[in-house]
Amino acid sequence: MNFLTDLFTFGHAAALLGCGSALFWGGGDFYGGMGVRAAGGTMRASLKVILLAHAVSLVLIAGLALTLNMPFPHGPALYWGLASGAATALGLMWFYVALSEGHMGPAAAISGLLSAGIPAFVGMLFQGAPGLLQGIGFVAAAASIWLIAAGTPGDRVTRRTLTLSVLAGVSFGIYFIGLRMANSIGVLWAMAATRMGSVTVTSIALTVMTLFARAGVKEPSFNRRAVRFAMMTVLLDTAGNMMFIAATRAGRLDVAAVLASLYPASTILLAAWLLHEHPTARQRWGMALALAAVVMITL
Repeated sequence: MNFLTDLFTFGHAAALLGCGSALFWGGGDFYGGMGVRAAGGTMRASLKVILLAHAVSLVLIAGLALTLNMPFPHGPALYWGLASGAATALGLMWFYVALSEGHMGPAAAISGLLSAGIPAFVGMLFQGAPGLLQGIGFVAAAASIWLIAAGTPGDRVTRRTLTLSVLAGVSFGIYFIGLRMANSIGVLWAMAATRMGSVTVTSIALTVMTLFARAGVKEPSFNRRAVRFAMMTVLLDTAGNMMFIAATRAGRLDVAAVLASLYPASTILLAAWLLHEHPTARQRWGMALALAAVVMITL
């Protein structure tokens, strides 16, 4: 199913698709967060939302691939897909724990910078350095990620939160690289392989947490509202992932990864629109800088 990349064969395909993945990923994060909140706001609730969303996504994508008679993939690309799914599941778990420490802004900024920087470095290592204007755009994008996500000046993080944020960022960076390495098996099977890996790791983690849960601690019920938000996450997150895979098939990994890592901007805009949470002046400057970065990277 190559129509996604065929559709964007003109001009700056990787940049366009990278921006698209940021838009959808940001929406997926917003509704995922709403789902976790509706399910009780605990770590187990977050794992339940992730597991439900990724399991439904796996069924839909694998079912479509089989309906289109696409042969089941084998070899290194499949293993990269599985590994990237496992990495994103671990990254999400570490990231949610870091957020629960109470320093959400710095945790998001640190993980966001690493998730952009690691695949960008790998992309430049294997595909050569970008042009001068693109390089400046990468720096501007990194600065915009920090401005958008870093929170208020003076925020301090504990060593534990810093460690968890770094682990999450490295995991997300590996996820981006794994998606790039898996794209030779096509958009659908690459996406399905990542979901296989994430569903497996998330299921194990949730089972372990349930077995070792403290006696007498009642977990909030997983209600219909949480399920609805999880289904929105399925649609948006899956679309974002497929666009990112298509972006890596169409162009450079560093371009796709850096632009896709601007997803916090769309999360903030959705929160402003639906929850009336107004962006800070710092976040507005960050989003303006992000637009400039997109223009420089795309030119």
